[in-house]
Amino acid sequence: MLNCTPDSFSDGGRFASVEAAVVAGLEMAGQGADWIDVGGESTRPGAQPVPEAVEIARVVPVIEGLRRRLSTAMRISIDTYKAGTARAALTAGATVVNDISGGRLDPRILRVAAEAGAAIVLGHLRGAPATMMLDLAFADVVVEVATELGERIAAARAAGCREIWADPGIGFGKKIEHNLALLRGLPALRSKLAVPLMVGVSRKAFIGELTGKPPAQRAFGTAAALGAAVRGGADAVRVHDVDAARDVVNVARALARD
Repeated sequence: MLNCTPDSFSDGGRFASVEAAVVAGLEMAGQGADWIDVGGESTRPGAQPVPEAVEIARVVPVIEGLRRRLSTAMRISIDTYKAGTARAALTAGATVVNDISGGRLDPRILRVAAEAGAAIVLGHLRGAPATMMLDLAFADVVVEVATELGERIAAARAAGCREIWADPGIGFGKKIEHNLALLRGLPALRSKLAVPLMVGVSRKAFIGELTGKPPAQRAFGTAAALGAAVRGGADAVRVHDVDAARDVVNVARALARD
């Protein structure tokens, strides 16, 4: 993940300039990333939205810079829930839309992705980032997330999207017990949804709750959660530390093989 924002929970401000962000993205590619996810708005709990024009100004030059220097085989995604930002990013060279709301916050984004022939990642989220921690009631989080993501997958297909991924939204409007249940329930989710799963656990708050560590010191906790995600059937994991994460993924994959 490449956060081009001043206020992301873990690395806000590190890549605030276009040059710094492009250099960081190229380094991620060199470390073995298959996919670079560029974001221009923090979606941490309680985060306030930024104007679409500001988000576009943050991400488009970075995507253009990466696209010029990277192989066409390298996927670049735009991390946004706004249709206008998605359209601008796809024009600049992105090939995937990663929407944490699954098209709920701006339903037009599904059509934007479909018309561009882009893949789409549909995340699970109730409410918006600013309010998502206010609705934390689940009777059975795995069943409910599967049902709600299934509805978003159907909406994306109806809009014409062909390549669809699902993200259970670890940390987005979930308590620690919900996040752990979703990690344990990944095999059931994958079977129910029948689309590839992307899972993001890197440095998240539930790891901090379990370890007592701030974001910058959650590497080992993240590694444990990544291993669980891979063994649970995740097709992709969204990470901050590419080099270390590849080691975790390679070992977890080997352990998961029959």
